[in-house]
Amino acid sequence: MTPLRQRMIEDMQLRDLAPNTQIAYTRSVRQLAEYYGKSPKNVSEEELRRYFLYLKNEKRVASKTFTVIFSAIKFFYRYTLKQDWPTFDLIQPQKEQKLPVVLSRGEVRHLLDCVRRDHYRVCLSTIYACGLRVSEGATLQVADVDGERKVLHVRCGKGKKDRYVPLPESNLRMLRRYWASHRNPTWIFPTPPRRCPDQSTAPDHMSVAGVQQAFRLALCDSGIQKPATVHTLRHSYATHLLEDGVSLPVIQAYLGHAHISTTAIYLHLTPTSEEAAVETIDRLMADLQW
Repeated sequence: MTPLRQRMIEDMQLRDLAPNTQIAYTRSVRQLAEYYGKSPKNVSEEELRRYFLYLKNEKRVASKTFTVIFSAIKFFYRYTLKQDWPTFDLIQPQKEQKLPVVLSRGEVRHLLDCVRRDHYRVCLSTIYACGLRVSEGATLQVADVDGERKVLHVRCGKGKKDRYVPLPESNLRMLRRYWASHRNPTWIFPTPPRRCPDQSTAPDHMSVAGVQQAFRLALCDSGIQKPATVHTLRHSYATHLLEDGVSLPVIQAYLGHAHISTTAIYLHLTPTSEEAAVETIDRLMADLQW
């Protein structure tokens, strides 16, 4: 590893960027260096400008991908090399406003029934039942389950924020039965049996990649044609709560969103809410005549 890359990694650590963000940023700067065949510290502002034009006009990278690359290169030059060029102020990456994929309640149940291994089925069921991110589900600890209060303590979620979410009685029973099958003192979902036969002493939790692969296999087996991912279970959780009358601020707290505008996207995914709004408008305007 070059001293310059090490310096950038240290800067990202000081900035408290997430591990996956650090990997993406390092890769983006490396690709810039490979494109010009020289150290990124020797890339001029004009060359940087041409590189961004290449990404947009020739390579035609997706908006989200361009934003990550731009943010990575901007971070490297501003913080690691202390070069704050006007080009960085000129470019304003556009955020994509895509609605997330949502599964119906029946589709969620059918998909979970198609998960082949018990440890993945229980984990994915918990992710849906509590609106968790995949990393939050895979890393659940025994101490996070409060059976008396029926809540789950989600530690160090996105933004390193803790939160409590309701734990349905059916899911609590499921977790207790599954934990009784291995009795690991730390992890709800320890390393799977194939890699650690004695799960009671497994030192680590199951991998996020394993949960994602199990979901993909179940999606294929289910015959559901939607482009769903594990995160779709979280979107479905929020949408189903909203459809049943749970308020946006409450859902915001359960999901751990910093801004209610992030949660408000689910308003566009709930046909029952839209139907109720149309009925209300019709009733309010019923006496208008011409």
